[in-house]
Amino acid sequence: MPPHRFHFDATRSCVWVDARSNLHPIRTETRGLEGWVEVTLLPDGGLDLSTPVTGELALSVNRLTSGNQLYDRELRRRMDAKKFPTITGRITSFHPTEVEDSYLVGGDLSFHGHTRNFEHDMTIDVGDRSRIEMKGDYVFDIREFNMKPPSMLMLKVYPEVAVRVALYGDVRP
Repeated sequence: MPPHRFHFDATRSCVWVDARSNLHPIRTETRGLEGWVEVTLLPDGGLDLSTPVTGELALSVNRLTSGNQLYDRELRRRMDAKKFPTITGRITSFHPTEVEDSYLVGGDLSFHGHTRNFEHDMTIDVGDRSRIEMKGDYVFDIREFNMKPPSMLMLKVYPEVAVRVALYGDVRP
């Protein structure tokens, strides 16, 4: 069977970023994720892992907002948003886990001019062969991307950032 290419719906797909500081939590909820995943489906609708799973994802860093303009301005400055305007990801490996509908997804994540390879569990549901849902979370240390944690006045942001993603894709003609 030929692979199905699911294009992510930028309106529905979302990434949540939770950071901690010495004063209070910092949270963002961001839409506008763009990209696709390509999988081959078995007759029963399951994933055929005998063929490679591929995919790409992109997010403009200017979409990341906490609701506090002062924090957002400092974050964009630290992320060097003018020089590195996009966070991108690309699937490099894909393996089933022992949990139904859960997969160990490996990929290259490019942020702040640096690319790192990560693996994390994602749940994947293919509905009626024309829709896909991919959900996962991971804790990143922003220092791995050569980024100093933001700090200003009395606020110090810790380098570990929890990221949760929900991707919703559809097959398009």
